Amino acid sequence: MGMRTAAEIFAERLATQTDVADVRNAEPGSFVLVDSRSKQAWDQGHLPGAVHMPTAEIAGRAHEIEGAVVTYCWGPGCNGATRAALEFAKLGYEVREMLGGVEYWIREGFALRTPTGDVTRIPDPLTAPATDACGC
Repeated sequence: MGMRTAAEIFAERLATQTDVADVRNAEPGSFVLVDSRSKQAWDQGHLPGAVHMPTAEIAGRAHEIEGAVVTYCWGPGCNGATRAALEFAKLGYEVREMLGGVEYWIREGFALRTPTGDVTRIPDPLTAPATDACGC
């Protein structure tokens, strides 16, 4: 087998990864969003519509989910979403990892669900476009 081409590598990445803007703008019901962090982290704040399923519980609880899955964790400095995505993939699920995690969700100005209600922050100009469309 020869070396993989750049096109194959990038296509593979797009098939297994997504980003916060694509998750937020996705067709409702096109996947189940899974927060793989601890209960304490979940209680601190999570993405609206997400299901809480720590990585250690996936093998025993994945049957609760039907269809495609998108996993997330804290952010780019955490590989929890990668580990969670691997667990779903081993069980045969179509799964993607959301790049950026909770950190970039917040930095792009999207709502975070907390015990006292949804909160948002002003989008960070280093990570979010000044308009609704980044042009990517």
